[in-house]
Amino acid sequence: MLTLSVLHLLSSDMDRLAAHLDAKLASAPEFFRGLPVLIDFEVMAGQAVDMAALKDMLVARKLMPVGVRGVDEAQRAAAEEVGLGLLAGGSPIARREEPSQSTKPAAGAAMIVRHPVRSGQQVYARGGDLVVLSSVSPGAEVLADGHVHVYGPLRGRALAGVQGDTEARIFCQSLNAELIAIAGNYRVSEHIREEERGHPVQIFLDGDSLRIETL
Repeated sequence: MLTLSVLHLLSSDMDRLAAHLDAKLASAPEFFRGLPVLIDFEVMAGQAVDMAALKDMLVARKLMPVGVRGVDEAQRAAAEEVGLGLLAGGSPIARREEPSQSTKPAAGAAMIVRHPVRSGQQVYARGGDLVVLSSVSPGAEVLADGHVHVYGPLRGRALAGVQGDTEARIFCQSLNAELIAIAGNYRVSEHIREEERGHPVQIFLDGDSLRIETL
């Protein structure tokens, strides 16, 4: 089982999509470089999409489109023509993601997740902090516009201040993350020192660099 990032296509306007992607990729260009991407067409069912232009636009931004899901027959044929694979089951996966995408905490409030965040899941606290009272598995991703708190082992990816808040912090009980990031400044697992692993820590920005301190 492999984890893929999913691009949910909401428009066939390539200029609009390119502008949105450019803004997203600018936050952490090295993190997204060479990232395998699955394109979800569920919202675009029955609408014409220039599949070749879409693929070229993604490749030009160093993303690697590998397949599609949620397509109709015309979109399926167009995807096959440009060499994109077909993955079934788009609708159930989209439903599983809805709680994390639609739950928006009130201003200054926190989203609280009481269950483990499993591999392949993404939880995003838009407009506030995220508090996970359990673990974050490898291949899982937790994001917040504010702080991220993980009261269990952090083995997946944690991103705080995703809209640019440089004062945001990440707190966790046991650091073994695949990636940590604050306001687009990130550090991957290979650059986390052994003495920082497995301990309760806080992670914050010191200038343009991430700093990890034991709690």
